[in-house]
Amino acid sequence: EHLDLTHPLIYCPEFYRAEFKSAVADMKNSVKDRMNAQASCAGTFIGEHLDKEYEGEWLHVDIAGPSTKDERGTGYGVGLLLAL
Repeated sequence: EHLDLTHPLIYCPEFYRAEFKSAVADMKNSVKDRMNAQASCAGTFIGEHLDKEYEGEWLHVDIAGPSTKDERGTGYGVGLLLAL
């Protein structure tokens, strides 16, 4: 059990694939529109790089925002990761 507040986000990669278009690479490691669902886009980026034969489960935990406060680490996410 952990006390970190969490909320599931929609994982719908077909909505975000266009954000990663690149003229020189399979995908660029940045979204075109920085206001477009960055956590979901990050999950899409990770999912697109899994081996096509991988059949296991995977999880993207986006803790960048609450992980710091006033330039100091908050410890947010440690309990969540240990509970997994």
